[in-house]
Amino acid sequence: MPAASNSTNSTGYTQQQIPEHVTDIRNVQRQSQLTITYQEADHPTLQMITRKSQLAVTLQLQPLNVDGQPIPKLTTQDQLPTYVTEFNLVPGIAQHADFVYSIGYPHPIVVANSEPDTQDQTLATETFTTLLNKSASKWSTFWDNSDVELAGDAKLAKSIRFNLFHLNQAAGRDGMTSIPAKGLTGSGYEGHYFWDAEMFMLPFFIFTQPDTARQILSYRYSKLLQAQQRAREMNVKKGVLFPWRTINGTEASAYYPAGTAQVHINADIAYAVDLYVRVTDDQDFLASQGLPLIIETACFWLAYGHYATDDAHHGRFVINDVTGPDEYTAMVNNNYYTNRMAQHNLYLATKYARKLGHTEDNVIGKLGLTTAEIDAFQHAADQMYLPFDPESQIKKQDDTSTEKPVWPIAETPRTQFPLLLHYHPMTIYHYQVNKQADTVMSDFLFPEDQDQAQLKRDYDYYEAITVHDSSLSRAIFGILAHRLGEAGKAYQYFMDTALADLTDAQGNLSAGIHAANMGGNWLSLIYGFAGLEIKDTTLHLHPELPSEWLQLRFKLWFQHRRIGMTITHQSLTLENLKGKPITVYVNGEPVVLGSERVTVPFSD
Repeated sequence: MPAASNSTNSTGYTQQQIPEHVTDIRNVQRQSQLTITYQEADHPTLQMITRKSQLAVTLQLQPLNVDGQPIPKLTTQDQLPTYVTEFNLVPGIAQHADFVYSIGYPHPIVVANSEPDTQDQTLATETFTTLLNKSASKWSTFWDNSDVELAGDAKLAKSIRFNLFHLNQAAGRDGMTSIPAKGLTGSGYEGHYFWDAEMFMLPFFIFTQPDTARQILSYRYSKLLQAQQRAREMNVKKGVLFPWRTINGTEASAYYPAGTAQVHINADIAYAVDLYVRVTDDQDFLASQGLPLIIETACFWLAYGHYATDDAHHGRFVINDVTGPDEYTAMVNNNYYTNRMAQHNLYLATKYARKLGHTEDNVIGKLGLTTAEIDAFQHAADQMYLPFDPESQIKKQDDTSTEKPVWPIAETPRTQFPLLLHYHPMTIYHYQVNKQADTVMSDFLFPEDQDQAQLKRDYDYYEAITVHDSSLSRAIFGILAHRLGEAGKAYQYFMDTALADLTDAQGNLSAGIHAANMGGNWLSLIYGFAGLEIKDTTLHLHPELPSEWLQLRFKLWFQHRRIGMTITHQSLTLENLKGKPITVYVNGEPVVLGSERVTVPFSD
């Protein structure tokens, strides 16, 4: 039988156009294409560059040596590097050639050109089996640290693992990348990062892969200069303003009322830094990167807010003309979530500045922070205005939120949701209607702020005007429903988050998975049904399983300990798998974890 040839080149899908979406404003609206540059190397190497953000990825193609198989020869076809293999074909006997791709991290083009990724030259001597085994080993480690095992619903258990898999796939691990909102699965949001990287996805990594969490936070630290420049563009003379939407550190939002105006992202990042430090006790990160992030974001609030002189707010620190998490309410005064998070940011700056200001390294002096400025953080936080409606006894979303008419949700046809695709923003802004959790997001983050009666009033009010047009919404409402003892609602909200992408609940899965919802699904399990809460640097648990499940098992890293937890309807079993003894609290009672497994029975 005559010889046959098989060839492959390195272009793959890189020349394809990104499809244009003309009906869904959440997706990419313009056609774009990567620029490709071939580099001289022992193996075909190309650099793919995004035209606008100028990020570059280096990719190298290498053949694998396989016993008994012909060695592919490198040649050129149509000016492209190409491998050609000739086979002496015999009927009934398969022939094949094996290749491996080595892909670098996305870096700014200047960095990629000056310090090109070093490709793993040992790949050429690897076999497929050894590479597969290395990959399997990495995934085995991931599942050992991060798996959530659910007994009682096999289909749901697979859905949870589906979500965890995509979260792990999406995370940047080089200190120069974060977690894109669509993971690695689609062109929606063009690979950009938002606040949900810190608030919805990062907690999963903090508790299960703290090294990865540190790298994700280091990405924000690496973009401090751009954030400083953005603040100056906003006429803020000191501090930083992180971009609402970005991939390379610069603001990529086209519509500022739902973009740059969401200045709460500053406080979201500070919150994430504090959570990481309290969970990991990584004092080196705090001093080198965490504190600058907290201080610089706190400086922004002092410049952007002010002390009011009007009768309604006299003497209080107010923050006007902002947009909170709810993008159906834009450019308001004193958004509750923004103000509460800014207050927290300022308190963090005060706490850590005073703590580290007396260390040998003199971190505060290096940051150019004065004692007067630290006192100013404290005073602004103490005087922060948090809107409250004395008549209905609820936290107001903003100064005028309760004065608007309520959107007739029940009378609106289901075909008209999500509202942002069918109504002009000015129409939506005219009403009380929430795209997602906003004020109640602060109830979730700061459970100490309210008793059960207050939480119930807030929850009932905002649930009635929230349409959940954002995939971020249901997880928060589900966790709060669990805290309120509303088991039916909590379970339904959880199921909606767990199955969101497998059922295409948002109707736009073609643009990519909803990575933040997947993070929210983990939050629902751990902060919801396991009842996790961190008080200062102490771990508290208030577990309660849905009646539909038999058992929930997972592991967490906390304060240099690896703790395994098994929850049933009768008890919580705790194991200190690594680390020194530690005291945790279960339903308010201290439990000492040493080397022995401890089972805490639940009272009837």
